[in-house]
Amino acid sequence: MKKQHQEILGSISPDEANNMIEKVARFIAERQLGSAGILLLESLHPLHGIASQAMYFILPFAEMVFDSQKYQTFALMLQEGDNLKRLIKRIDELDEEINRERRAQSRLRTKRRKNKRRAFFKKLFSKKDRSAE
Repeated sequence: MKKQHQEILGSISPDEANNMIEKVARFIAERQLGSAGILLLESLHPLHGIASQAMYFILPFAEMVFDSQKYQTFALMLQEGDNLKRLIKRIDELDEEINRERRAQSRLRTKRRKNKRRAFFKKLFSKKDRSAE
């Protein structure tokens, strides 16, 4: 059961970088991890070159879990500071786009609950005032 090792990539094209950015950003935003993802990537930004090299260091172990080509493409994408900034921006855009409807529904539910409480207390206190007269 010998597994052939993939050749290590040296560079990626801008199209491959854009595809990887879109996939990763969509993965993070769809799982409602936009803020956590942005926080992690922003903290990684000063060390993006070292993080990329660390990914290459664990590449033999990562090949057991991940697709080698995609993993290397992601590591190469992290080497470029501009790609990291574009990834953060895209995560923010997708997070806002995907969760806009969910946030609007949440605000509507909150408003309905608040109106129900107001109506309840208004009804409760108006009955007491009538009985006092």
